[in-house]
Amino acid sequence: MLAYYTRPGVMTSAGRFAALLDGLPRDVAALAAVGQGLLIHEHMARGYGVTLSEEDRSSVHTRPAEELLAQIVARDSRPLDVARPPEARLPGNCRHFTVLMTAMLRARGTPARARCGFGGYFGSGTFEDHWVCEYWDAGEQRWRLVDAQIDAVQLGWFDIDFDLTDVPRDQFLIGGDAWERYRSGAADPGKFGLSLIGETGDWWIAANLMRDAAALLNLELLPWDCWGAMPGPEDPIDPELAALFDRLAALTQAPDATLADLRQLCDDDRLRVPPEVRNAVRGRLERV
Repeated sequence: MLAYYTRPGVMTSAGRFAALLDGLPRDVAALAAVGQGLLIHEHMARGYGVTLSEEDRSSVHTRPAEELLAQIVARDSRPLDVARPPEARLPGNCRHFTVLMTAMLRARGTPARARCGFGGYFGSGTFEDHWVCEYWDAGEQRWRLVDAQIDAVQLGWFDIDFDLTDVPRDQFLIGGDAWERYRSGAADPGKFGLSLIGETGDWWIAANLMRDAAALLNLELLPWDCWGAMPGPEDPIDPELAALFDRLAALTQAPDATLADLRQLCDDDRLRVPPEVRNAVRGRLERV
């Protein structure tokens, strides 16, 4: 199981840029800082004194780490551990910080995987759509969550009083945990989504559940990639589909013990990632 999450996947392979990952820090916090010096969150750029054009934002649709690295070195060919000034960083979002972090951890032999869910530490009163990296701590023999996006600047914006290399499980909820809370009545689905655009609901929880399941199978898609039974804002979740999501949530909550079952369930046409997914932001099908 640990070996599976050490091997690069389609989205986490550095490919022709693999040599650039050699010699990067082994400390998890220092490794996260490398990514923070290379990427800038598209919706937080103004906080760094940076104004992005629509052309600048095109990089947020980049899926594979190899292509992220290609764009990073095209802007600045210095070693990756040299932090770029904010205006020279590649625009992305939490998913890009997470995928790059996962790629860097795997390159040094540390089991790691992307997790899609919701962060409750952004001061909005909403569990915000978010991605973090889950990595194996060999010393403690457990998985830990690292938020590779939150840097010193963002620590000044958000009320965070925990170790960002060990995010508490009640502060970041994987999609399956959020779904279980909603289904049990322990959480209001209207508190899960993206407050920036005023969208929340059970459909958003279900969508992130599907994205998290795909990431556990080493296919980390964009936060707005849609496929199969993934519901939209106006789509009701009927009892049959809810039962499917119940099963999916349970498997994603304990993936080490249930990976084979998760893979089998995700062969269902409603969950299987097809060769093309719909990029909801661009309104078109794109190959993955």
